[in-house]
Amino acid sequence: ATGMYCYYFFYFSVHHPLTIPGGTRQSPINIQWRDSVYDPFLKPLKISYDPTTCLHIWNNGYSFLVEFDDSTDRSIIDGGPLENQYRLKQFHFHWGAMNDWGSEHTVDCKFYPAELHLVHWNAVLYPTFEEAVMEGNGLAVIGVFLKLGACHEGLQTLVDALPAVKHKDTVIEFDVFDPSCLIPSCPDYWTYAGSLTTPPLTESVTWIIKKQPIEVDENQLEAFRMLLFTSDGEEEKRMVDNFRPLQPLMNRTVRSSFQSRHLLNAEVQPKDHAEQMRP
Repeated sequence: ATGMYCYYFFYFSVHHPLTIPGGTRQSPINIQWRDSVYDPFLKPLKISYDPTTCLHIWNNGYSFLVEFDDSTDRSIIDGGPLENQYRLKQFHFHWGAMNDWGSEHTVDCKFYPAELHLVHWNAVLYPTFEEAVMEGNGLAVIGVFLKLGACHEGLQTLVDALPAVKHKDTVIEFDVFDPSCLIPSCPDYWTYAGSLTTPPLTESVTWIIKKQPIEVDENQLEAFRMLLFTSDGEEEKRMVDNFRPLQPLMNRTVRSSFQSRHLLNAEVQPKDHAEQMRP
């Protein structure tokens, strides 16, 4: 069934005029584990966030954004595939109406119920976030998959604040939060050149997709689904399925910071057996 979903969303993205601005490096994509290329020169990603740079939570009518003070280099990432350090601007999530889908990226056509995006910009090369958005190496986004499991204590602080931003255009103060608690401890990641998945869809993003998901529980996902796309006084529309359909890979390579166990397995198999193992 997941393969069918994968095909459906790919078909939708190719044939739906609103989702294609005609670019060659659009996001999100399906990451084929076996087709990703191990790059031994990829460094570990270094994450250094200052919890006091957290400012507020904003329901922008598409997701909720947790925004940070990005006027100085207090919350930054560097290393990994990046040549410069990048400042944290905001993070947000994408999720489904049900647990069977919701993530923007997929791995071997598998959807997760939600995906976290931590958005950073290159303040070394660009004076403002707005300018970085328009340039090829302007943004770096860390993607983290959420899977159903145990309650996530770090996320719960955020979940507790969500009822206050139920409606579109509501903002509340939310200070002293360290988003590194939402990043899995496993250092492995995939990386590729892509785009924003919301307008302006600019092809300015170095994507860093963490291999290991974090666990959240059903109640935490339900708290996301209680939010609304609509303003106070309008007919209520639940905020669900706020993800962009999959986009074609075109001629891009997805690199991995780790060696693929799929390939290691395939190398010791007889050739015809390895062929049958293809996803």
